Amino acid sequence: MTFNSVAFLLFFPVVLLFHFLVPTKYRCVPLLILSYYFYACWNVGLMGLIIFTTAVSYVSGLLLERTDKKSTRRLLLAITLIACLGVLFFYKYFDFFTSTVSSVISLFSGAPFAGVSLELILPVGISFYTFQTLSYVIDVYRKNIPAEKNFIYYALFVTFFPQLVAGPIERPENLLPQLKAPHRFSKENFVTGSAVMLIGYFKKIAVADIIAPYVNSVFNNASSATGLAVILASCLFAVQIYCDFSGYTDIAIGCSRIMGIKLMQNFNRPYMSKSIKEFWSRWHISLSSWFKDYLYIPLGGNRCSKLRNMINIMIVFTVSGLWHGANMTFVLWGALHGFYQIIGRVTLKARNGFIGKIGLSEESSVIKAWRTFFTFVLVTFAWIFFRANSISDLGILLSKLVSPGSFTELGNIMGLTLSSCVVIILAIVLLGFFDRKMNPTGSFEGLNDKTIAFSVGEAMLLIWTVLAAWFILYSKGVSSTFIYFRF
Repeated sequence: MTFNSVAFLLFFPVVLLFHFLVPTKYRCVPLLILSYYFYACWNVGLMGLIIFTTAVSYVSGLLLERTDKKSTRRLLLAITLIACLGVLFFYKYFDFFTSTVSSVISLFSGAPFAGVSLELILPVGISFYTFQTLSYVIDVYRKNIPAEKNFIYYALFVTFFPQLVAGPIERPENLLPQLKAPHRFSKENFVTGSAVMLIGYFKKIAVADIIAPYVNSVFNNASSATGLAVILASCLFAVQIYCDFSGYTDIAIGCSRIMGIKLMQNFNRPYMSKSIKEFWSRWHISLSSWFKDYLYIPLGGNRCSKLRNMINIMIVFTVSGLWHGANMTFVLWGALHGFYQIIGRVTLKARNGFIGKIGLSEESSVIKAWRTFFTFVLVTFAWIFFRANSISDLGILLSKLVSPGSFTELGNIMGLTLSSCVVIILAIVLLGFFDRKMNPTGSFEGLNDKTIAFSVGEAMLLIWTVLAAWFILYSKGVSSTFIYFRF
């Protein structure tokens, strides 16, 4: 079951009925059952994994709260990390690890070496719910929060269906109290939640899914691409992955808002960033903050030598790349962003000095526009690494950049026509309008602190655009899940 399926449109009203009609004291039970059902629709055989991870982290939290002995607490934390991360490693990274080891052995031995491949099915959302359980256990270990005594509430925290599969990665101090609080139907919450959901559907169906075939025509046929095709496909992929992922988040936040539950903001107009550092404070905010709190700061953060700080940055971004997928392309993508961060810090003083010498201010519109454009270029170039199907494809795509090719070839390769170009441009223009509607200032105050309301005309424009896009995709037999379901 996905957000963009008819099944979900039938499922969600049932959830609302239980949520608002069942007394608060007993509401968590049907919500947990429905959340498990939502997840089981993907693969009921993998339900044991999420239940195992939930049980281990729940018991660990209780035991941690019962002892102050440092050695015992460290042992409990270590056991929990090994158990939860072990499941994640086995299902997501085992084949990647063995194939990498096999390649290294073959390289040094000069003879082919066949590694073990289990070809396991990747459990949907395993990276997300694993990190959510780990944040809970680590926070209990640090004594930042008390352990949750009620298993039903804790299991609901882990499996709450809107954000279960692709985030945002919630923190216990935000979500757990809200799951326990009484909720009554609110017109304000319904209007705001519905508006945010509608924008999410627009992003996914009317932008991401419409653009996807043109992106796939290049990245799935790397050898046939030209430089112009790679550049345009990369720019379109930047739009596609943003709309696909933030669209999911918008729907999740909107669903929860209707229920009276406020999930954390996960995107904040990231392509308006003026540096790579700012980009990561606006993109997948729940993951960026997770790595900051649970990896970067424990490694020493910036409270160390410059060299050590650079190493910390590279570790965090390389691990972030690996979190996204068991492929060297993701590792290189993460490492490239780490390299961007380091170069940005090293050259900051020189760049600011140059701006002063040419008589401009860092706050001038020209400098801001240039920094926004250059950051987008860097991010889009990195997306080539992320989207490439393999290392060999990545090499081909990068080599194509030196031979642009003609515009005629570009149209033939990507299947672009005048009408398709007009549709894509209009979709992106509308995207900019509605993105700004959700966050007019671009500040970090958080979506859920505001009420989002549309005029009748704006609402009808969104609804008819989504329906038209859905009809076009349906007539072509195109259906797609969300990109981040793979992670």
